[in-house]
Amino acid sequence: QMQLVESGGGMVQAGGSLRLSCTASGHTDTMGWFRQAPGKERLFVAKISRDGILTYYTDSVKGRFTISRENAKNTVDLQMNSLRPEDTSVYFCAAADPTSRYWEPDWRYWGQGTQVTVSS
Repeated sequence: QMQLVESGGGMVQAGGSLRLSCTASGHTDTMGWFRQAPGKERLFVAKISRDGILTYYTDSVKGRFTISRENAKNTVDLQMNSLRPEDTSVYFCAAADPTSRYWEPDWRYWGQGTQVTVSS
């Protein structure tokens, strides 16, 4: 059973930066980050292909967030710059089922989440 552990959350002022990291217990295929604000549904933030070449972001974070991975360490990071109060959420790392396609990943495994709070 794949395990994912996130780290790097915290509290920052608007305009600041945070870097989230997710460590997997084994090799992974497509990886992604999601976020969930209190009382809201979990939303997609970004994803990256197994080879790290393909990335995709939700519109609200384009130009501010960068997803990257280091397969030798089984890690995927999310660099978040120019943070806004509306970015406040619990952020989750996810790993897709290897049999699913990058363009339609089956998000099979999830981390426990890490809190990001952006104050105005």
